[in-house]
Amino acid sequence: MTKPVRIRDIAQACGVSVGAVSRALKGQPGLGDDTRQRIISIAQEKGYDFSRLRSDKIKRILFLLHRQHNISRALPFYSQLLLGIEDSCRDKGIALSFLAVGPGDTVSEQVRLHQPDALICAGFFEPELLALLQQMNLPLVLADLWAPGLPCVNPDNTLGGYLATRHLIALGRRRIAFLASTLSHYSIRQREKGYRQALYEAQMLMPPEYEAIAPPLVDTERSLLRAVNELLDLAEPPDAIFAYNDAAALVVLQVCAERGIDIPGQIALVGFDDIDAATWATPALTTIAVDKQQLGREAVRLLLDEAQEENQLLAVSLIKRASTGS
Repeated sequence: MTKPVRIRDIAQACGVSVGAVSRALKGQPGLGDDTRQRIISIAQEKGYDFSRLRSDKIKRILFLLHRQHNISRALPFYSQLLLGIEDSCRDKGIALSFLAVGPGDTVSEQVRLHQPDALICAGFFEPELLALLQQMNLPLVLADLWAPGLPCVNPDNTLGGYLATRHLIALGRRRIAFLASTLSHYSIRQREKGYRQALYEAQMLMPPEYEAIAPPLVDTERSLLRAVNELLDLAEPPDAIFAYNDAAALVVLQVCAERGIDIPGQIALVGFDDIDAATWATPALTTIAVDKQQLGREAVRLLLDEAQEENQLLAVSLIKRASTGS
């Protein structure tokens, strides 16, 4: 089966933007007649399927989540994202189904059982697994994930990491650690980049041991517990921690409570995502708020608009609560 011609293929052949091709094919204003006709001609020559312009072609969407996210620690985030997708699908008369997959699964067979017209993948996926899904020649959008050449929607993770770290710096904290489960995830790398940017602007250099990356254990929570205890056992432990998500920040709260460490007195703490548990925690968790349902709705919009944006960023904001003394 030949790979379907995409809008970006036509854009490359014409030497114009993806947006220009989309406007030409949909008959939208903003282009000269000569440019419009040239784009349409090249699209026809390449065998572009013009029926793809009809959003009602997509009647069934399959939402895919990696098995490593299908756990209680991650579901507060991804369940809200799924609700946003479901809300948008219901409004547009699209059926939605769900599948959790991993590298050892017969992914193609499982996907075909759902008979989807399009796919939305959320969170981390190995490149090999993404490549396998791409080979199915279905419209595909990524949410909370980035891969070259694929349309995706993400929180502004870099800005979020920057805002979290800048807040800790503004509080007068000078030993600021970054806690993560791994740096292989796109979103975590971007958050770490924002952390580094804020430190750089403040002319602050943290020792390497303040970047606490959890050891690669099967049980992520157990590996985070080990990483947090290693931070606290340092000769000069941090006076602030930016945790890559709220679930990891809750682990920090647990360890500090067990060890009699006062938050925010001895350690100020910031998470990321603003899951419901962040407000219930003691103390309540300062965090970076992500509109998780909007993330899902935008993923559906990208599918129906034939995915013009290769990385749409959603705004994030700092929510100050008691874990930083706010």
